[in-house]
Amino acid sequence: MAILGQLAFTGLAIGGVYALIALGIVLIYRATNVVNFAQGEFCMLGAYALVFIWQGARLDYFLAAAVALGLMAILGLLFALGLYYPLRNRSFLPVIIATIGASIMFQNGALAVFGPSPEKVRPVIEAGPTGGVMLGGIFFDYQYVVILGVTLVLVVTQYAFFEYTLLGKKMQATSQDKDMARLLGIPVTLMIALTFIYSTALGGLAGMLVAPIYFVTHKMGAVLGLKAFAVTIAGGFGDVRGAIAGGLALGVIETFGAAYVSVVYKDAFAFLLLILFLLFRPQGIFGEKVAEKA
Repeated sequence: MAILGQLAFTGLAIGGVYALIALGIVLIYRATNVVNFAQGEFCMLGAYALVFIWQGARLDYFLAAAVALGLMAILGLLFALGLYYPLRNRSFLPVIIATIGASIMFQNGALAVFGPSPEKVRPVIEAGPTGGVMLGGIFFDYQYVVILGVTLVLVVTQYAFFEYTLLGKKMQATSQDKDMARLLGIPVTLMIALTFIYSTALGGLAGMLVAPIYFVTHKMGAVLGLKAFAVTIAGGFGDVRGAIAGGLALGVIETFGAAYVSVVYKDAFAFLLLILFLLFRPQGIFGEKVAEKA
């Protein structure tokens, strides 16, 4: 039971990272009807920003993280202005291709600037020689606890923001019907820009949280982004609840699969999950079947 509990705890923590990245994909999709395939690279850039500012500028760790989040927010605004808005009146395909191109550009840019050598980041909490505490036969690593705690806080905060604030309701109205929102006086352009800013910062935060667990490399965003995309499919595209549940589920499935099936094929479980959902439940966990008249 202790082993099962340990695997479940680790899986939920890793799943929290997938959920945060998938949440960014879902929010941009709901606001623009476009899949942002560069979301994984935002995760990678956030981790590199933390490394560069913390180690290069010699700032305090938490101050460096705050500055890195600010830089990611600026990147989100530039991404919206430079990539989405010039193509917003075209079909979804050119925008998707542009996001794939941006993903490749970010990855190769990181390789050119930071080099191929992996970087290591200290955990958020440095306490004791083990970096965690043993309770009931389960080792609770502080970094994994931080990931779960941040994920829970962000989910609750985001729910409260969209349900109980005027700005959140304006953003929801924009995602549901841009033309009607514009007629009601909602600044649609600003709402979409805010969505890009928040989603980019969310991806960067996920990268900072997972950086102490994995080495920071220019390729880390590609793998995390593809897994988050699989999560959005499994959860039901455009469904916030599905992104959260799917991310946590994938983390648990991946961890148990690595322990009891094969570590080598750990990354394949995300795509196996994707295929199974496309075959047997394409509408996702919380999605509903939609019928269209011919």
